[in-house]
Amino acid sequence: MNDRDEFLHWVKSTLYEAELALHNGDADPRRVIWSRNEPVSILGALRNAYGLQEVEDAFTALEQMFSGCTSYDFELQACDVLGDMAYTAGLEHVSTSMDGEPRTFTLRATQVYRREEGQWRVAHRHADMVSPRNPESS
Repeated sequence: MNDRDEFLHWVKSTLYEAELALHNGDADPRRVIWSRNEPVSILGALRNAYGLQEVEDAFTALEQMFSGCTSYDFELQACDVLGDMAYTAGLEHVSTSMDGEPRTFTLRATQVYRREEGQWRVAHRHADMVSPRNPESS
């Protein structure tokens, strides 16, 4: 298995499971796959975070907000691996509850990864809501 295949397997298993758990209100699997080395950052759909403490605070807030995920799908659109760095870009389709209210949304998500001690770790995440297209503006 080459580096790209190994990375894609990790994305489709470990990363997927961590994101599913987060949308069920458990950020611990996400914490495990995030880098513990600076710099780390989130430019998020709900909040931004810079540095280890702010990222941890963001995870705590998200796990308190999310519950009852009924669907999570990551539509990978692009990725690459170059040595100990990698990235993914895609769409996250989510049906979950936020503060007890059912919500369905799609995020555009780009993440940057570092291989640290042989394990892939997330170092940066950027995500924003996909707005429905207005047919009058097309």
